[in-house]
Amino acid sequence: MAETIETDAAIIGAGPVGLFAVFELGMLQLSSVLIDALGEVGGQCSALYPEKPIYDIPAHPTIEASELVAQLERQVAPFHAPRLLGRRVTVLTGAAGSFALTTDAGDTIRAKAVIVAAGVGAFGPNRPPLDGLPTYEASGAVQYYVRRREALRGQRVVIAGGGDSAVDWALALKDIARVAVVHRRPKFRAAPESAAQLDAAAARGEIEMIIPYQLHALHGEAGRLHEVEVATLQGETRRLPADVLLPFFGLSMDLGPIAAWGLDRDGAHIRIEPATCQTSLPGVFAIGDVAAYPGKLKLILQGFSEAAMAAHAIFPLARPNEALHFEYSTTKGVPVVC
Repeated sequence: MAETIETDAAIIGAGPVGLFAVFELGMLQLSSVLIDALGEVGGQCSALYPEKPIYDIPAHPTIEASELVAQLERQVAPFHAPRLLGRRVTVLTGAAGSFALTTDAGDTIRAKAVIVAAGVGAFGPNRPPLDGLPTYEASGAVQYYVRRREALRGQRVVIAGGGDSAVDWALALKDIARVAVVHRRPKFRAAPESAAQLDAAAARGEIEMIIPYQLHALHGEAGRLHEVEVATLQGETRRLPADVLLPFFGLSMDLGPIAAWGLDRDGAHIRIEPATCQTSLPGVFAIGDVAAYPGKLKLILQGFSEAAMAAHAIFPLARPNEALHFEYSTTKGVPVVC
């Protein structure tokens, strides 16, 4: 059922950074609404890798993605931000202080500011060009993210890729599955500490490193995978016993209708002013992975910082006749929202 909502800030994207923006706005007693194309909050953390361990959240030496989302949900609960899930914003009109957004479900949101926390936008995996791939995808023999780590216990798992996802999942699965990692070169594009842990695990015989190879073919029957064939650039091939293939070649990025808003962009990213996170369109802000500026790090914790900066920059738009007196949360606590 279509809704009409009036709010201080419309947040497009309900991943961890979008959720934290609700908190930062709420601490300034500003209202917000969350809009997301997915049917649940949490973004990639919920949809792609709920059991993936995250190591760089302050005060959490390790925390699973789903637990991070759950804790953020608890943190923003006092602010009662409405959620419009399973919806995409299709139209943006108006100007700073008086925007109107329309969703594909017919909702109308009137907001004084807009925060784009869309991550990589509408996302999907980059698929390897392998014959018969759809059959193996349908059976679950080829998966692009792991929703339940325990489901792979005792399986022969081949992981392909050289980024953080490939390395993190190799480390996360090595104690419960037989893991082989396929990469075209010895150097990995992962966090240095994680790459060092991978090398150490391989040296102990806990992970088999298949280097320098690339995916070449899949062998099995009726969607059941038996072997993954890999090849060198010189054409040398070998077959790896496998029950499951996890190809981690990144996500395709699509901003969808947001790309037509006339924002200054760098490809699929939105350029912002680092001090305020404001885009080239006054009153529209971008935070998290979608935001681009010199020195930007694609870390959740940096997105959290951007959420705080954007909230403070939005305050004078939402409350033009009020002065903002900054106070630490330990001093003022969490505002009571009725």
